[in-house]
Amino acid sequence: MESFLDDTFDVKAKHAPDETLQKWRKLCGVVKNPKRRFRFTANISKRSEAAAMRRTNQEKLRIAVLVSKAAFQFISSELSLSLKSVSPSDYTVPSEVKAAGFDICADELGSIVEGHDVKKLRFHGGVSGIARKLCTSTNDGLPKDADALRRRQELFGINKFAESESRSFWVFVWEALHDMTLMILAVCAFVSLIVGIATEGWPKGAHDGLGIVASIMLVVFVTATSDYRQSLQFKDLDKEKKKISIQVTRNGFRQKMSIYDLLPGDIVHLAIGDQVPADGLFVSGFSVLIDESSLTGESEPVMVGSETPFLLSGTKVQDGSCKMLITTVGMRTQWGKLMATLSEGGDDETPLQVKLNGVATIIGKIGLFFAVITFAVLVQGLLVRKWKDGSHVDWNAEEAMEMLEYFAIAVTIVVVAVPEGLPLAVTLSLAFAMKKMMNDKALVRHLAACETMGSATTICSDKTGTLTTNHMTVVKSCICMSVHEVGNPSKFANLKSELHDSALKLLLQSIFNNTGGEVVMSKEGKREILGTPTEAAILEFGLSLGGEFQAEREAVKLVKLEPFNSTKKRMGAIVELPGEGGRMRAHSKGASEIVLASCEKVINAKGEIVALDDSSVKFLQATIDQFAGEALRTLCLAYKEVQGGFSPNDAIPESGYTCIGIVGIKDPVRPGVKESVAVCHAAGIAVRMVTGDNINTAKAIARECGILTSDGIAIEGPVFREKSQAELLELIPKIQVMARSSPLDKHTLVKHLRTTFDDVVAVTGDGTNDAPALHEADIGLAMGIAGTEVAKESADVIILDDNFSTIVTVAKWGRSVYINIQKFVQFQLTVNVVALVVNFSSACMTGSAPLTAVQLLWVNMIMDTLGALALATEPPNNELMKRAPVGRKGHFITNVMWRNILGQSFYQFLIIWKLQASGKLMFELEGPNSDLVLNTIIFNSFVFCQVFNEISSREMESINVFRGIMNNYVFVMVLGATVAFQIIIIELLGTFANTTHLTSHQWGASVLIGFIGMPIAAILKMVPV
Repeated sequence: MESFLDDTFDVKAKHAPDETLQKWRKLCGVVKNPKRRFRFTANISKRSEAAAMRRTNQEKLRIAVLVSKAAFQFISSELSLSLKSVSPSDYTVPSEVKAAGFDICADELGSIVEGHDVKKLRFHGGVSGIARKLCTSTNDGLPKDADALRRRQELFGINKFAESESRSFWVFVWEALHDMTLMILAVCAFVSLIVGIATEGWPKGAHDGLGIVASIMLVVFVTATSDYRQSLQFKDLDKEKKKISIQVTRNGFRQKMSIYDLLPGDIVHLAIGDQVPADGLFVSGFSVLIDESSLTGESEPVMVGSETPFLLSGTKVQDGSCKMLITTVGMRTQWGKLMATLSEGGDDETPLQVKLNGVATIIGKIGLFFAVITFAVLVQGLLVRKWKDGSHVDWNAEEAMEMLEYFAIAVTIVVVAVPEGLPLAVTLSLAFAMKKMMNDKALVRHLAACETMGSATTICSDKTGTLTTNHMTVVKSCICMSVHEVGNPSKFANLKSELHDSALKLLLQSIFNNTGGEVVMSKEGKREILGTPTEAAILEFGLSLGGEFQAEREAVKLVKLEPFNSTKKRMGAIVELPGEGGRMRAHSKGASEIVLASCEKVINAKGEIVALDDSSVKFLQATIDQFAGEALRTLCLAYKEVQGGFSPNDAIPESGYTCIGIVGIKDPVRPGVKESVAVCHAAGIAVRMVTGDNINTAKAIARECGILTSDGIAIEGPVFREKSQAELLELIPKIQVMARSSPLDKHTLVKHLRTTFDDVVAVTGDGTNDAPALHEADIGLAMGIAGTEVAKESADVIILDDNFSTIVTVAKWGRSVYINIQKFVQFQLTVNVVALVVNFSSACMTGSAPLTAVQLLWVNMIMDTLGALALATEPPNNELMKRAPVGRKGHFITNVMWRNILGQSFYQFLIIWKLQASGKLMFELEGPNSDLVLNTIIFNSFVFCQVFNEISSREMESINVFRGIMNNYVFVMVLGATVAFQIIIIELLGTFANTTHLTSHQWGASVLIGFIGMPIAAILKMVPV
C-alpha cells in the first residue's frame, strides 16, 4: 500500500504544481461527502481566477509605467504646454469631499498612483500639493483628532481587504448532511417509518426508522461541532498571520502601527524588506529599489525617487529606505482586489492529507466491494429461505422490512469501512497543534510545515537574535589605535577625555549620519532609539560619548545613504560639509575585515592621520581577533574625503578610506539555547550555524551553544563558494559553522543538503536576501521581531520571539502531529478491518449481521470524529525528542503499525466470532429474547474493545500507555463520553438501537473482553518487526 501511495498520492509539502493537485482529486473522485473531504484543500479554480487577474493587472501596470515614462519626458521638455493642457476645470472636487475639508477625492488619488500619472501629479502640485490637499504634513503626519480621522476613514476607506464571511455552525450541519451514505440511510429510515407504521402502527412500527434518524442526527451534529471548532481555530490563526506593523509618523511622533489602521495622509517609513502597505507617493529617502514582480511580473527592480514617486501596495522594498505618503488604501488598490481573490484559493493540502485521502479511497473501494457482497449474501439467504417455504412469489411487509434492513446494513458497512475521518484527522491535529504552537510563540503560515517539521534532520540557524538575545551593547572599542573597555559612564568619560577633538568629531559624525537608525522623542518625552539592535548599540555608544543625534544631522547635509546589505557586509553615506565649496565626505561602516581592507590610512592616538602600515594592520587585525575571541561582534568605522564633487547617482567609494576605529558589540547567548541544541542532537537533528559574522565570533558563540564540536568544521563563505563539487560532497556533512556567509552561500548549502544528502532542512532567516534560502528549504523559519516582511512572506513558520528554543518546540510539535495521526490511523484501520470482516463473515455464514445499522453508526462515530478528537490532539512529550527523525523516505504506515493493527484485529475478530458461535452457551441464554441479548453483548464487547484499543493506541511501541493520560483532558473527556453514551444506548435506548438490558455479569464480561485487548496489545509490542 505504501509504495502505491508514494507513486499515486505523492504531493510535495511546498510548491506542488496544480497538475499534481488535480491528479489526486480525480483519483478520489467518488467520495461520501466531497464538501467535507475537500474543505481544507486548495481551490484550484479560484487560483486560476487570481492568476488571470494578476496577468491583467500586470499588463495594465506595465502600460501605465510606459505611459508615465513618456509623459515625464514630455513634461520635462514642455512643462508650460503641459500645464496649459490640464486646466482646473478638468478636475472638480466632489462636494462631500470639500465639505469634509479635503481638496482631492479617493478616485483621483487612485488614478494618479495606479496610473503613474505624472501629468495629474504635477497639476495637483506634486507630492507636497497632494499632502496639502489631504490636510497632512510630510514631517509630522496626520494630526491626532479622532473625529477628523473618522471622517477621513469614511471618505477614503480603510486599509483592509474584502474577506469571505465566517460560516455559521448551521452551514457545517448542512455540509455534514451532504454525506451520500447518510442520505441513503435517511431514505431507508423514511421507508422503514412508512412501512413500520403501516404494518405495526404508532409508535412500535416507528422504532427502527427513528433509531436510524436519531443516529444520523447524532453523527451530523458531532461532526459539525468538530468541524466548526476547527474553522474557528483557523480563523484565529488567520488573524495572527495578518498582524503586520510598520513605522508611521502621526501627530509629530514616530510610532509602530498596524498596517490596517493606515489612512490616506499617513507618513510611513519604509526600509529594506518591508512590503509597501498601501498605494502612495515617495516623500524622501535614499537608493530606493522596489520589487514590483508581485504586481507587474517584471523581475527587474524599479528605482523610486522624486522623479518617479509612485509606490504600489504589495510591492517590496529591495534596497534603500524612504518616507512615503499614503494615498489609496484597501480595496481601492489593485493589490487589495488581487488579495481578495487569492484568499479564496486556500492553502495547499499537506502531503499527509493527500496520502490519507489515498488510504481512504483504497479502503473505501474495498468496503464498497464487501458491502455489495454482504447485501447479495443476505438477500440470497432470504430468497433461498422463501424458495424452500414455497413463498417466493408472496411478499409481506415484514419481509420487505427485512430486505430494507439488509440494504441499510450494507450501506452502513460502507459508512464504517470508508475512513472519511482519516484526511480530516490530519486537519484536526494540525489545527490543534497550530493553536498550541501559537501559545508557544510560533506562528504557522502553511499547514504542511507542521508535519514536515516533524521529519526535520537538519536545522540551519542564524546566530544573531536566534542563538543570541539581540540586546546589543558596545563593551569594547579601539578608537585611534587605543583599546578601551566601555560599559559604564566613568569608562565612557575616560575614553572621551583621551580622544582628540577632531577624532571625536569625526567619530560622532560617522555614527549619527551613517546609520539606518534614528533617535527620537517618544510621546512621553523620553529619548527612544529606533533601528536594528546593531544600529541601536552604535547610536547608544555615540550618545554616551556626548553626541546629539539631531545636532549632528543638522550640522551636515546627507547626500546619499546606502543601507547595510548582507552581500556587501557594509553600509555607506555621503555628507556635504558646511562652509564654502560644498566639500563631500564618505563614511563607511560594516564587517571589520572588509572595511579595514578598504582603508589606506588610520587616525593615531594624537588625532593625526597616518598611513596604515603593516604594524598598524597587524595590531588592528589582532584587536579584531581578540574581540571576536571574546564572542563580540566587531564593526569598523572609516571615512574618506571625496574629491571632485559627488552626484547622488554616483556609487559610494569602496577604497581609500581612513580607519576611525573598531567597536566590539556584546550580544549574549540566549538562556536555554545550549540545552535546546543538546535536545536536537539527542533527537538526531544536526544543528548548523550560518552567520554573516566574523569566523572567530561565530566559533566562540557556537562552542558556547554546543554547536561546534571537536569533529566539526567552521568555514568562511568565500572559502566555501570556491570549493569544487567533489570537495563539497566531502565537506558539507562536517560543516557546523559557516561565517561571513552571503545569502547565496546559505542557499547553496541548503540546496545540497536537500538534494545531495536527502536531508529534511529547516532554515532560519530574517533579511530580504534570506528569502531564496527560506523558499528552497523544506521548512522556512522567519524571525518575528528582527525579520523583514519579505522574509516572513517566504517562510512557513514565523518564530515570534526569535528564540532557537522555540524552533525546537516547533520540531517537537511537528513530531507530535505526525505520530498522533499515525496513532489515529492505527486505531481507525483496526476498527475498519474488524467491522468489515465480522459483518461480512457473519452474513456469509449465518445469513444475518450481528451489528445493526444504528449500532454501526455509533461505532463509526467512536472511530471517526471522537477517535480523531481523542488521539489527534495528544500533546507532545519529551520522549518524542529521543527518537530518530523520520526523514524524507520514512514510511507513514510502518511495520509496527501493521503489527498492531493485524494483531488487535485478529483478537477482536476471534472473540466476536466465538461469541456468535458459543455466546448463548457461555452466558446460558435461553428463550425468545436470547438472540437480542447475545447481539447486545456482542455489540457492547465490540465497543469496549475499541475503548481499550483507543487507550492502547496512545503508544505504538511503549507498553506504558497511561503515562501523561491525565494531561490530555480531551482524551479523558472523549473516553468518558463514549462509555457514558454506551451505557445509555444499552440501558435506555434499546428500542431504537436494537439492544436490551444487560445484567451486571454480562456488563462485566463485555468490559473484560475489551480490557483483555490491552495486555494483548502490550505483548504485540514485544514482537520485533
